[in-house]
Amino acid sequence: MPVTLADQAEEARLSELEVEAIEMFINFLKLIGLPKSVGEIYGLLFVAPRPLAMDEIMARLGLSLGAASQGLKLLRSFGAVRVVYERGDRRDHYVADLELSRFATVFIKEELQPRVETARQRIERMEDSLAELPPEERRTTEERIERLKHWLDKGQKILPWLIRFMKL
Repeated sequence: MPVTLADQAEEARLSELEVEAIEMFINFLKLIGLPKSVGEIYGLLFVAPRPLAMDEIMARLGLSLGAASQGLKLLRSFGAVRVVYERGDRRDHYVADLELSRFATVFIKEELQPRVETARQRIERMEDSLAELPPEERRTTEERIERLKHWLDKGQKILPWLIRFMKL
């Protein structure tokens, strides 16, 4: 039986359950710097009773093709979403990987750890440029750089612990 416009409009409405899941994941993923659309997609897929095709995701969430495509690509790269085969349908269908620990571990390893290393390199360059400052400014700046190094060291020590914790 063909799908009518009325069917599509009804399907596009989000249930309270979907809205709550979507908002929860938007808020969670915003904390780690991911776009709102990524939280929307993951939240919808997390509570979806069946795999969804990209055009269904776009219609349900009101996302553009670019936002849906980029969001799904990012979620797949983190292992948070995977493609599944739907018999009789040539479109890719997506499901949420419910092992959030894998998602978090990949995010820590591929996003946070490289940023920590970049920050360490920037701090080294900041230290190299201290000699250019007048002596009265140098002491204050040195103290602030030491504080940055302290924070970075603390953060770097906690990342392996977070990875181990996520695997429990």
